[in-house]
Amino acid sequence: MTLLIRNLAQIATPQGRTALRGRAMRAVMVHTSSVIVVHDGRFAYVGRESDMPAELAIDEDLDARGATAVPGFIDTHTHIPFAGLRESEFNRRLQGESYEQIAASGGGIASTVHATREATQEQLTANVLARTAMMARYGTTTAEAKSGYGLDREHELKQLRAIRAANATSPVRLVPTCLAAHDFPPENRETYVERIVEEILPAVAAEKLAVFNDAFVERGVFTREQGETVLRAGKKHGLIPRLHADELSDTNGASLAAEVGAASADHLMQISDSSIAALAASDTVANLLPATSFFLMSTKYAPARELIDRGAIVSLSTDCNPGTSMTESMQIVMQLATLQMKMTVEESLTAATLNGAYSLRMAEEIGSIEVGKRADFVLLDAPSYLHLVYHFGVNLVSAVYRDGQRVNLERRALSPSDEKPTTG
Repeated sequence: MTLLIRNLAQIATPQGRTALRGRAMRAVMVHTSSVIVVHDGRFAYVGRESDMPAELAIDEDLDARGATAVPGFIDTHTHIPFAGLRESEFNRRLQGESYEQIAASGGGIASTVHATREATQEQLTANVLARTAMMARYGTTTAEAKSGYGLDREHELKQLRAIRAANATSPVRLVPTCLAAHDFPPENRETYVERIVEEILPAVAAEKLAVFNDAFVERGVFTREQGETVLRAGKKHGLIPRLHADELSDTNGASLAAEVGAASADHLMQISDSSIAALAASDTVANLLPATSFFLMSTKYAPARELIDRGAIVSLSTDCNPGTSMTESMQIVMQLATLQMKMTVEESLTAATLNGAYSLRMAEEIGSIEVGKRADFVLLDAPSYLHLVYHFGVNLVSAVYRDGQRVNLERRALSPSDEKPTTG
């Protein structure tokens, strides 16, 4: 099957099969008066139609009607296999209650843990499919998905199995992460790290349920030493480290991520100068989540400008979760990255595509519109990729392709487990 897409206003893409740093993040290739040819799920040609190889026999010809093509967005930090919604907590925060007050009344992560433990694997699978349907409508074609609301062997495995089951039919390609070290379970704080190392991670590895292993190193949660223990234990089972780092306080989490060779250090709102230097000298991606700062009504954003200028690899993600960033839209993340973190539009596009692919160890296959890569791309109802930020607050996506197949963007209803919000 060979598909020709013509009448494109622009094709805008970073280029390469590895991460881009510094000023190279701005080097977006912009094709005008050009076409895309997809053959057997991969890009076969990108360029002027007059230069298209004669041997490409076209089976289907699509008129893009002046759309702009960009790579499919890659969301590398999400918590989507959960049950229960927390809009009532959000409303309480708007009325002045603190997170600590809400947590003390049974809200916060504890409420999501309770709802997720109560849900069946089938309900969690349906929830993942509902959220990936929303992601796809906003242009995401690949997403990382974390456990972390089970906090024991049974329910962490249930979340990861739900991700695997959803991946069979999800419009978004899912890459699973074990985040057993997200918080301490209410019934077991003293020996939980030991249980992660001795029970949960071996079970995850035995079933091949995850590619990555994550930990939340933060004041009041896991210490730097505990996080290192969990990440190094995961590496022994073939799980690649990721790390929630320096979100609420400077715990030197980013430097730990660099030390253990983590794929990413995520959040980084409180990152220190020495940790910026550590990331810049490493291949660990600084994965920034500006929607979290926005949703929490914080003025503190990760120092994207400094990270980029000093040579760190920077990517962007939604942090989609029920408590601190309830969005599936990478478009709003790119808008916040430019308007609040002072990234350029080109840097935000690279961070949302190729650098995200690198973070997931997939840059050879996805993240840019280049011959030989998987044909994951988005058609925007816009004359230029600049409209991704310029025309804000709307969904510009008119079509999404994954592996060369057009994604059905019809709305999927919420599953029964999410019809009733959790209250705390």
